[in-house]
Amino acid sequence: MIRLSRLTELWRRSGTGVWYLPLALLLFTASFLPGFRSNGTELGGLPNRPFDTLAIAAVALQCLPLAGRRQWPAICFALVSLGFAIDQLRGYHSVAGTALPIALISVGSHLRHHRRTFVILASVAYVPLSVALFLLGPGEPPAEFVTFYMAVALAWGVGTWLRSTRAAEAERRLRVAEDTRVAERARIARELHDVVTHHVTAMVVQAEAARYLTSAPDRLDQSLTAVTDTGRRAITDLRHLLDLLNPDHGTEPPPPPAGRLLTLVEQTRRAGQPVEFTEEGAPADSTGSADLVAYRVVQESLTNALKYAQGDRTSVRVRHTEREITVEVSTAGSGADGSARKAATLGGSGRGLAGLRERVDVLGGDFSADLQKDGGFVVRVRIPAGNPS
Repeated sequence: MIRLSRLTELWRRSGTGVWYLPLALLLFTASFLPGFRSNGTELGGLPNRPFDTLAIAAVALQCLPLAGRRQWPAICFALVSLGFAIDQLRGYHSVAGTALPIALISVGSHLRHHRRTFVILASVAYVPLSVALFLLGPGEPPAEFVTFYMAVALAWGVGTWLRSTRAAEAERRLRVAEDTRVAERARIARELHDVVTHHVTAMVVQAEAARYLTSAPDRLDQSLTAVTDTGRRAITDLRHLLDLLNPDHGTEPPPPPAGRLLTLVEQTRRAGQPVEFTEEGAPADSTGSADLVAYRVVQESLTNALKYAQGDRTSVRVRHTEREITVEVSTAGSGADGSARKAATLGGSGRGLAGLRERVDVLGGDFSADLQKDGGFVVRVRIPAGNPS
């Protein structure tokens, strides 16, 4: 199995010349077999002539250049055309004449520059060949030469179509690569938003609270310790994101370790936000990106609670099953219009809950963020587990 894979890789790296070298040798050999000799292309109606030394040269000129049809398409076609002209003018009519449309397809497919000049020169060169065959032969009708010209022109058209198809495929791949880069930048931007916004918001709230605890040294020390711990977690998360920019690093960030949700809730509590946390069940063995998205939903929701509903009772409920993860984060508003107006700004710059909505949609889940009658807000998310996206 290993040897077969190595042979396949060597075959692929060797280029298309290897593919056409056996074909060239096959045409060369078949041209001398009794059953195929003098049974090839016949243009002009000249009588068949036995093979001689010049016949071998004509057959070699038509067949062997096919091995370089991709690297040197114009030279390949010129040599094949010369061999074809000798073949027809001498009346050998070998099977090697089949190489002419193959070479013309190669030119149409791989010639990059001076394509129009090539068509003009090839058409002009065909005129004296047709005249010579008409004068040497029994006087075949000119329509025969026109028909043959249309046939080889069709081969040129096939090559041109292959070239345009290949160019369209290359453009599609470039577009896919660019879309992938844009999507990756957007994903990293969302990750940065989640990490920086949450940790910095918590640090700001904790630092503001510390200003009023100067008369209580113990509580002040606890508040400053919380700021320090939050800063360290922010640095750790940022390092994970910077690792994504390393080419040797995986394209997906690692899922949050077990217990991170509780740590996140405790961090929010130390910032002064009363949070009730309930987690039911255990994550499935293979949850794909569902765990990370669920973590980001709780993180962003608690960040918004600190911003727009500071001091209001907040509830976090997470439920794990084999098929899905459900998350519900809600705040109990005071009923004031100001709280409602603040909650209405939860969409932010588009990288907050709106960005989470995109993540959940990619995994085939459901996302909703609604205002409550008392002025609070509630975020509900259902994420299918096991999706590797």
